[in-house]
Amino acid sequence: MTADPLAGDFFRFADELTDEERATLARVREFLEKEVAPVALDHWSRAEFPHELIPGFAALDIARLPYPDLGAPARRLLIGFIALEIAHTDPSMNSFFGIHNGLAMGSIDLCGSAEQRERWLPPMARMELIGAFGLTEPHGGSDVARGLETTARRDGDQWVINGDKRWIGNATFADLVVVWARDEADDQVKGFVVEKANPGMTTRKMEHKIALRTVQNAEIELRDCRVPEADRLQGANSFKDTNAVLRRTRGGVAWGATGTQMAAYEIALDYAKQREQFGRPIAGFQLVQDLLVRMLGNTTASLAMSVRLAAMQDAGTADDDHAALAKEYCTSRMRETVAMAREVVGGNGILLEHGVAKFFADAEALYSFEGTRQINTLVVGRSITGHSAFV
Repeated sequence: MTADPLAGDFFRFADELTDEERATLARVREFLEKEVAPVALDHWSRAEFPHELIPGFAALDIARLPYPDLGAPARRLLIGFIALEIAHTDPSMNSFFGIHNGLAMGSIDLCGSAEQRERWLPPMARMELIGAFGLTEPHGGSDVARGLETTARRDGDQWVINGDKRWIGNATFADLVVVWARDEADDQVKGFVVEKANPGMTTRKMEHKIALRTVQNAEIELRDCRVPEADRLQGANSFKDTNAVLRRTRGGVAWGATGTQMAAYEIALDYAKQREQFGRPIAGFQLVQDLLVRMLGNTTASLAMSVRLAAMQDAGTADDDHAALAKEYCTSRMRETVAMAREVVGGNGILLEHGVAKFFADAEALYSFEGTRQINTLVVGRSITGHSAFV
C-alpha cells in the first residue's frame, strides 16, 4: 500500500519519496482518515482533546523517526510529509504531535545528556510519556530571548524555579514539561524537565480560543518548583541552545502551514465543482477559477520551499534564516489561501460543516506561533543585509 499524492500536490513532490516512505505515509493517512477525521470537528467545537487517539498515534511508530539513536532514522522529507498529512486532516492534532515530537523530544535530543536521552526519549517515542515545551511567558513572546522572566536558582543538588508560562500546548495533560528559565547566577537560559507530579508546578487550561481549539494550551505557574540537577538538560547553557530546537521545528511549521492551505484549497475546489449558481457550477466562472489557481500557486510554492528546506536539513546546511524564511513565507501564503477558500465557499464558508471554517480559524495560530511574520522577517533581513534591525 502506498500513498498517492494529494490533489493539492500539483507538481507531485510526493513522488520524491521512496516506496517504503510512501508506504509509511499511507499508514498515517489511513489512520487519519479512519480515526482522526471523524472526530476532529466535534473535539474542535468542544475544545476538548481526543485522548483516545494517542494509542493509535503510538501504533504508527512515527514519533521516533526524527531521531537516529532510536533506531528508525528518516529523511526530513518523510517527516515533513507526515506533518503535512496530519495538518491536512486537523492542524490541531499536528500541533499536538509537533509539540511532543518536535519541541519536547527535540529539546531532550539536542540538549540532554546521553543518560537523559536514554531515560526519556524511548518512552516518549512510544508515546507512553507525552511532552510539552514551556518557553513563552505572559510578558515575553517575540522578545523572550532577552526578556525571559522565569528564574532558576541552584540550591545544592536541586534547582528552584519561579515564574509563569503561557500558551504552553499539551501542558494540561503532559507527563513532562521542558521549562526554560534564566539562571540567577550567570543570567543564562537553561532547560529543565519538570514532571507532571511536581507540586511546584500548576497548570490552567486557556479558554475561549478561536484557533487550534483541540490543542490544550495552558498557563503554568512555577512557585518554588524544585527540580533535581539530574533533570536539568545538561547541554542547555544559553538561549543559543534553545534556538537550536526552534530552528529545527520552524521547518515543521512550514509543512503544517502547507498542509493546512492544501486542505482549504481542496475543500474549495470540491465545493466549486458541486455548487451551482446561475444554472451551472461556480467552478466554470472566471473569478472562481482565478481564486483557485492563486490558491494552488500559494500551496505549490510553499510545498516547494518546504521540500528544499528538508533537503538542506538532511545535508546540515540549513541555518536560522532558512527556517525563518520558510516559516514566514508558508504561513503568510497559508493565510491568503484559507481566506480565498472561505471566499469561494461564500456564506457557507463560516459554517463548520462545510470544512473550510476550521482551517480558516486554525491558520491564525500557525501564522503567529514559533516567531511572528515580522520577527522571522527580521531574522532573514539581518542575514541578507548584515545589519540587525532588532531593537
